[in-house]
Amino acid sequence: MAMTAHVVFSALDPAHPATTSATIIQQVIRGVIGFQGLLMSDDVSMNALAGSIAERTRAIVTAGCDMVLHCNGKLDEMREVARETPELSGMALERAETGAGVAQAAAGRSTGWRRGLNWMR
Repeated sequence: MAMTAHVVFSALDPAHPATTSATIIQQVIRGVIGFQGLLMSDDVSMNALAGSIAERTRAIVTAGCDMVLHCNGKLDEMREVARETPELSGMALERAETGAGVAQAAAGRSTGWRRGLNWMR
């Protein structure tokens, strides 16, 4: 698992922070670096990105992050993030399952990670 940052790499994408940049995520992180694991955004609630929580969440997902991190504990915002974040499927689900399997094997147990994914929907 890896996390994006809300930083602008102006030489690569002057219009978008890395978290909302399809160029950074697809071409640099997935392409040049070759990272194929689960990719999580930096905290969507830290107000480092423009727009509402819903707009930020959609931009993060559209850019290519698999999961959206929300940290401030405001339940109304958490629900909004959950509504705007699609259920894991396809490659994102495969990356999550692979990562969960590795973590469970390392811990020597099964944690039932799927139960917590959509509890607020």
